[in-house]
Amino acid sequence: MLITGIAHGWTGDAFGTRFAGAIRVENGLIAEIGDLAPRPGEDVLDAAGCVVTPGLVNTHHHLFQSVLKGIAIDCALDDWLARVPYFYWPRLDEEALRISARIGLAELALTGATTVCDHHYVFSERYDYDPAEVLFEEAARFGLRFVLARGGMARGRDFGGEVPPPPVERVADFLDGIASVAARWHDPSPHALTRVACAPTTPNFNFAPEALPEIAQEARRQGLRLHAHLSENTAYAAQTLGAFGQRPVPWLADCGWLGDDVWFAHLVDITADEIALLADTGTAMAHCPQANARLGSGIAPAPAMHLAGGTVSLAVDGAGANEAADMGAALYAAFALHRAAGGVDATAPGTVLHWATMGGAKALGLTGIGGLRVGMAADIALFDLTAPRNFGLHDLALAPMITGAATVRHSLVGGRIVVRDGRLPHLDLADLAEDARRVTARLAARKEAVPA
Repeated sequence: MLITGIAHGWTGDAFGTRFAGAIRVENGLIAEIGDLAPRPGEDVLDAAGCVVTPGLVNTHHHLFQSVLKGIAIDCALDDWLARVPYFYWPRLDEEALRISARIGLAELALTGATTVCDHHYVFSERYDYDPAEVLFEEAARFGLRFVLARGGMARGRDFGGEVPPPPVERVADFLDGIASVAARWHDPSPHALTRVACAPTTPNFNFAPEALPEIAQEARRQGLRLHAHLSENTAYAAQTLGAFGQRPVPWLADCGWLGDDVWFAHLVDITADEIALLADTGTAMAHCPQANARLGSGIAPAPAMHLAGGTVSLAVDGAGANEAADMGAALYAAFALHRAAGGVDATAPGTVLHWATMGGAKALGLTGIGGLRVGMAADIALFDLTAPRNFGLHDLALAPMITGAATVRHSLVGGRIVVRDGRLPHLDLADLAEDARRVTARLAARKEAVPA
């Protein structure tokens, strides 16, 4: 395939490098970039009227929440957790999870994502299906690269009232569950379509401290990366200071939980010393600006992490706490919120795109994706410029980052079309809308508490 007519291209690097011309794709990889003419028999994809970027990498999501939008809209994090994921988890049958995942993956694909990491932490013996299998099947249907951060907990938080107890596992069962999933789906290659990570839900709340080194050691023995929620609001530091006499980042450092194979979601409440420790160890941030704003948790210091040489990636988080689980909206939120908090020098359009591309690939350890350069996987997004919000822009290349939304005309994963002419070829959105309406109505109708 040859992608021609590129007038507004970004490589995805940290310098905001742009290019024009054409991209030749061979065997799923970028073979050439420059002033190229079509070869006989070569498929041609016209990029005229588009901004061309690397495919976007979403490093933290909860796909099961796509049918739990708009609930507890005025609640802060702890109350929201009680009223949304931990209240509804027993009601998520296989159909609900499958449709929820399909909604989330459709929204992500249509807004530029070509790689999705889903942190799924609800595994229960009460389910008559395997959540991991459902999620991998749905991602394969879309043709997206998919990383399952297999979560779980050995002890749950008691939210009281009508909130059912969370699903817990013994540490040995948690590790066995991860090993089982990894045996089926983990591909360590640089261009893997499927990966597995070891992802305790929230280490300081959900596991005894003595279990964390064992979990990290076992994950590394299997060649798996480590992921978790951390410092999503000020309650995390208060808890670790009270229980362990340290703030979250140095406490986890002592547990063997920092390194270039670790990435944490949120990191809203971290100090300058913690930023330096994360950057020095290569530990990455999954920046979730929209969900943190929606829940009133704050704004993570992603620009400071970036300036310290740390790895910053971009994520939408679950739709239950971010109803626009949309990569274009995430780009704009990262661009605008930091400027609101820190002035116009806080970040730049090319920087947030770098977080969403090369930064995300680095956080997930996918060394063969994330940038538009020869030898990289042909994961490419072509953003359409024909919407009125783009009219009048003097620099059209900025559109995906600064207009508040991003609409994909075409996208490719490993050279294969995922989105064509703004559509997902395998998916009827009208049917999906009806499925979503039915499942959401069924969940909403079941107001009674679910027994333990």
